[in-house]
Amino acid sequence: MKIKGTKLKDKTEVELIVELEQEELEASVNKAYHKNKGRIAVPGFRKGKAPRKMIEKMYGAEIFLSDALDELLPEALRFAMKESEYNIVGYPKVSDVDFNEDKSKADVVLIAALYPDVKVGKYKGLKAPKAKVEVLDSEVDNEVESTRSRNARIEKADRAAKDGDIAVIDFEGFVDDKAFEGGKGENYELTLGSGQFIPGFEDKVIGMKTGESRDLDLVFPEQYKAELAGKPVVFKVKLNEVKEKILPDLDDEFAKDVSEFDTLKEYKADIKKRLVTERQKDVDETFENLLIEQVADSLEADVPEAMIEEQVETSMEGMTRQISAYGMQPAQYMQMLGVTPEAFRERMRENSEKQVRASLALQKIAELEKIEIGEKEIEEEYKNAAEQYKMEIEKLKESVPKKDIIRDLKLRNAAKYIVDNAIAEEFKEPKKDKAEEKTADKKAPAKKTPAKKPAAKKTPDAKKNTEEEK
Repeated sequence: MKIKGTKLKDKTEVELIVELEQEELEASVNKAYHKNKGRIAVPGFRKGKAPRKMIEKMYGAEIFLSDALDELLPEALRFAMKESEYNIVGYPKVSDVDFNEDKSKADVVLIAALYPDVKVGKYKGLKAPKAKVEVLDSEVDNEVESTRSRNARIEKADRAAKDGDIAVIDFEGFVDDKAFEGGKGENYELTLGSGQFIPGFEDKVIGMKTGESRDLDLVFPEQYKAELAGKPVVFKVKLNEVKEKILPDLDDEFAKDVSEFDTLKEYKADIKKRLVTERQKDVDETFENLLIEQVADSLEADVPEAMIEEQVETSMEGMTRQISAYGMQPAQYMQMLGVTPEAFRERMRENSEKQVRASLALQKIAELEKIEIGEKEIEEEYKNAAEQYKMEIEKLKESVPKKDIIRDLKLRNAAKYIVDNAIAEEFKEPKKDKAEEKTADKKAPAKKTPAKKPAAKKTPDAKKNTEEEK
């Protein structure tokens, strides 16, 4: 292969002509012949035994060219990206393939997007609000109580059910005296006060005794599924058993059991330290993102569509991997969000364009500030990535080119440069207009508990749906 010619179409695109030479085209056509000859019938020959020339004479010289090009074109794209004197972004697109008279050679015409000319505005002395990190003792206590709850013993209780108990119930729901699909469960373990069922259901189970049956007159929430929304419903409930959680004593022994610390005081101090660290990381990331947004907004560049589409594909692949880890498919996820694939991709595209603009701005800043990456930094990055993905470092080096590591480190260091030269302003919580607050208070129904998740029933299927949504 060789680049036979180039021609700038405009500031954003270049035309490249890659010549497929006779030897490589012939080798690829011959490979296609051996791959397909067993499926081609030629009179006088058993399948797979007809010579290539005989097949080409009967069916035309082009019969194997399509498969040969399928193999060669991706190679031609990679070759053009590597050998071109231009700074190409994304994969080039095939515009035309022009064979010579005897089909022994071919010119592949490619259209490639060019890395744009980039100008950035102000990136030193930028200002953005930054919150102060504070962790209250009550937040630490909530963490401790959550751990206590997870380590509680579950025991049978010979008394009426109360808030916080686990009620083992049989239930069936009826709308207009007819049972509805999915509204029935047996020996379902419902934690009272968890908000798993529709408002009022759990409150009316409180006070029931083992063996008792009740009819619960309720109304489905307006935001429930269409066929049941706002309708009166009667749930016939029988309480089979009451279980209570016995929390461990809150003392030094508890701290020893659930942590590496000998005292409750040390355990709480560690929780507070962890919460501060986590919150500080979030605050720092938010501050950095606000600054980078400002820089990206100041960018002057004709961003090639190829760069945006490439980022869209990367984001879609990442999303697919992420939700697959939860046992879901992209179609399920989009259905759950209530968006079409087209609308979801457009939403992804908007975000991808912002990411591309931010990346271009950071690369320009790295260039302007002469940010260089040393071998020690590169090795450290490979080492950290190998530990994160549980891979051998040499295998990681084979799959992730050094230039990609250098690029990522430059972007990261450019972002750090912006942050180090920025001014953190006081973060102020947005205030509600008093008139709006009064209106909201008037509209809000008194003492109505908001449903954490509207659900009338928790059959196994309904429970599965809730877990997926979470």
